[in-house]
Amino acid sequence: MTAQIHGQSKPIRVAIAGLTHTHVHWILGREKQDDIIIVGIVEPNKELAKRYSAQHGFPMNIVYNTLQEMLYACKPEAVCAFGSIFQHLEVVEACAPKGIHVMVEKPLAVSLEHALKMQTLAEKHNIHLLTNYETSWYPSNQKAFQFLHNDSIGEVRKVIVRDGHRGPKKIGINEEFLEWLTDPVQNGGGAIIDFGCYGVNLMTWLMKGEKPLSVTAVTQQLQAENNPKVDDESVIILTYENANAIIEGSWNWPMGRKDMEIYGLYGAIFADNRNKLRIRMAEGYDGFRESTFKLEELPEPYHDPFAYFAAVINKEIKLQPFDLSSLDNNILVMEILDAALRSAAVGKTIHLSK
Repeated sequence: MTAQIHGQSKPIRVAIAGLTHTHVHWILGREKQDDIIIVGIVEPNKELAKRYSAQHGFPMNIVYNTLQEMLYACKPEAVCAFGSIFQHLEVVEACAPKGIHVMVEKPLAVSLEHALKMQTLAEKHNIHLLTNYETSWYPSNQKAFQFLHNDSIGEVRKVIVRDGHRGPKKIGINEEFLEWLTDPVQNGGGAIIDFGCYGVNLMTWLMKGEKPLSVTAVTQQLQAENNPKVDDESVIILTYENANAIIEGSWNWPMGRKDMEIYGLYGAIFADNRNKLRIRMAEGYDGFRESTFKLEELPEPYHDPFAYFAAVINKEIKLQPFDLSSLDNNILVMEILDAALRSAAVGKTIHLSK
């Protein structure tokens, strides 16, 4: 996460588009800081808005029914989208012509078609369009990137990323979230989209934007009673000229997980969770010596997406090519996910154009 930091600037006026994605608690429940100020919220479901108002203390007079109404009344500098993934395009369509920066929750869009429209709008109107993944702020992933590119384990050969949980219904997400998360139109798919995107995003970053040669994917529906319209099990295999990745996004793990394994020519890196990292260096045939790291949280503004978004807007940070949150990374993510969906549908490997 390379950056150039300047002096601290004034708080960014931020609005929230939608409350149905429960990641919204991340911004609503955040300790008050001087990097952003929430000036407006769009949520037509007033019962939901009142529940969250009671929980987090925001006044109902900043809650609007429509995006256009809120933009006119509140004049935000930036909008964070917390509705369905399908709604990301309409948020950018409304904000970009007004010069309002946008950050969406992962993935960038429901389809490559939507993603390319969003990219065109962002570039035409010169706005920042970021995608937020929880794993972007993991000290373990950042340290793994540093070790890999400092040649600590040799050139990368294989990456395995595993993400997911027991499934949306089993973990008890609220009805407003469940309604669209398990809908193939509003979410773009099931577990292959919801959790497959993490591994594709990380691999694109680790490979510094190198496009895979091919994409092969398999999906299954192991909980038809809970996820009748979408897959809940997925495996995506990416092949590169000198490496490959196996990305396992699932709603069938017995416990929640977000972990990554990176294998080089003479060692391996294990990002076990947010703060734990291990490095194994090969010794002999099957031996190794292992070092374990318990990592502190990342320094500001790299510790959370909203501080980072504000720093980018205030030009305190310059996004580097294929950074985890960047548009170029996430356009390639959508191209790969598009190929994965097609591969799973037809049962064949999809070869990507250079």
